[in-house]
This record gives sequence, structure tokens and C-alpha cells, in this order.
Amino acid sequence: MKRRHFVASCGAALAWPLRPSFAAAYPDKAIKLYQGYAPGGNADAIARAVGMEMSKTLGQAVVVEAQSGAGGNIAASTVAHAKADGYTLLLATGGHAVAGALYETLTYKTVSDFEMVSTITYFPFLFAVNANAKFQSLKEIMAAAKAAPGTVSYGTAGIGSTHHLAGELFASMSGNSLLHVPYRGDAAALTALLAGDVAFIIAPPTAAMSNIEAGKLRALAVSGPQRWPGLPQVPTVAEQGVPGYDVRSWAGLMAPAGTPGPVVEQLNAAVLKALEVPAVRKRLEDMGGEVRASTPAEMKAMVSAELEKWKRVVADARIPKQ
Repeated sequence: MKRRHFVASCGAALAWPLRPSFAAAYPDKAIKLYQGYAPGGNADAIARAVGMEMSKTLGQAVVVEAQSGAGGNIAASTVAHAKADGYTLLLATGGHAVAGALYETLTYKTVSDFEMVSTITYFPFLFAVNANAKFQSLKEIMAAAKAAPGTVSYGTAGIGSTHHLAGELFASMSGNSLLHVPYRGDAAALTALLAGDVAFIIAPPTAAMSNIEAGKLRALAVSGPQRWPGLPQVPTVAEQGVPGYDVRSWAGLMAPAGTPGPVVEQLNAAVLKALEVPAVRKRLEDMGGEVRASTPAEMKAMVSAELEKWKRVVADARIPKQ
């Protein structure tokens, strides 16, 4: 009996230092950072800007891999089921919470199957019309929708996109009925707007700004709580008669659930350091983003709140589950 206690005590004493030594050894090989959208898009650019800088701090390459499809769900599933050792990460966006609200069945749980690392950036959407459109403000669009419910159309990057639910939330909060016209990506929605096929679109600044600067489109509103510095003359949706309206997408880093706490802390520190680099900040701000890091706990609270918000939107707007 005494011998068993002695062996158990020795085992505990030997096992105790393993976690710190594991953290100290991490990372000793390349880290794979998945993002769930097409190469060259917003998510890809964010992942590469931050991942490249993180590699300098961590001493190992952070390799970005695009695993596009199903609105980011494929990449999220890959990471959720990966080994929880800190070598497989996810660049998640606002669509991660939208998917959790919209899809009937996912192969992962939106919050509990991940360790949150840090948020990276938040960015608003623009409500934009063709430069030749009759609408001069969002209030005029709301008046038209009230006069003829279901006839004012808006285009987005697709059913179930954050853009789509931003439109549904706008319709719900303004007490109007709008006609959603989904396209396959922002580029197709922009083409439709330029052709006069829809009344307005909801799109991120990076997708719309070149046409706004060229005088082909006019931005009527910004979806966030404050005016966007890139277009300071454009009022928010809330300023135009929809108080409390606030829709921003975001990007942040996640790891599989069960990733050791010291490793998550290391990754969090690497993200924070990357976001202090002026070139990285400028790159993210040029994409329309507000750079903002967080603690893992803060990110978990944010993603949980986003999930609940979009669940309410889906239920209130009676959007069919996918």
C-alpha cells in the first residue's frame, strides 16, 4: 500500500512539469491557419497579414490555407475536428456565428468546439445604390418599402451570408418588407446593381469602394454604430431612423477545443503583438476594418452574443433553416 502511494506521488511529481515544458517547446513546427473563403478575398488577406507577423514572434511559419465552401463551414469543421495541439487554427469571420444560427445541422458546435484566441478586426457593411438611382437616402428607401411592401429589392453575396441577415435585421427593425435577391458573391451583386437589377446592395467596403470612388455607386448608409472613417460623410443606419441598428462582421482566431491554455496564451500574445505593427494595422484599416484584439474570454463572449443575435433574426424573419 505504501509502495503504491509512493509510486503515485512520484508519477504526479513527474507529470506536473509537463504542461509548462510543452508550452515552452511550442511551436516546434509550422502552424496551419485555415480560412473558409476564396483565396484573395477579405478573410484570406486578413489571415496572411496577421499570420505572417505572428510567424516572426512564434519562430515558425504560419501557413494560410483556403478551404472555401459552405460559407466557411468546411474550414470550421476541419479545425473543430483537428488535434488540439495549437498547430491547426481557424481564421473565423462573422459568418461563423451566422452559420450557427442558420444551419439546421453542422458537424461542429459554434462556440464549445473551439478555444477562442483573439479578435482581430471589425468592419461594417455599406448600403449602396447605383449612382443614377432615385434614392438619395436610406429614409427614402424605407418610405418606398412602406408604400409598396416586398417590392424594394436588395442584393447580397448569398443566402445565409452576414450581408443577407444584415438586410433582414434592417427590414425587421425598420418595420418594412424587402425583397432579398441573393447572388454568388459580392462581385455578382455589384454587377447586378450597376445593371439596375436591384435597388441597393449590402456589401463590405472593400467590395464597393472602387465603384464608389469611380462615381458609379453612392453609399447611403454604414451598418456599424459609428460612421466609417473611409466615408465620414455617410450616416449610419441608426442615424437614419433605425436606432440601435448595429451589424459588423469581424475576424478572429480560433483553435480546436481542448488546446492547452498556455498555448492559447502564446497565440493570443502573438496576435496582440502582430496588431501593434504599423504595417499590419494599416493593411487591416485599408480593408475597412477597425483593428481590435481581445482576450480569449472576451472573444468567447462576443461570439456567443453574436450567435444568439442571429438566432433571433432568423426566427423573427422566418428565414428557412439551411
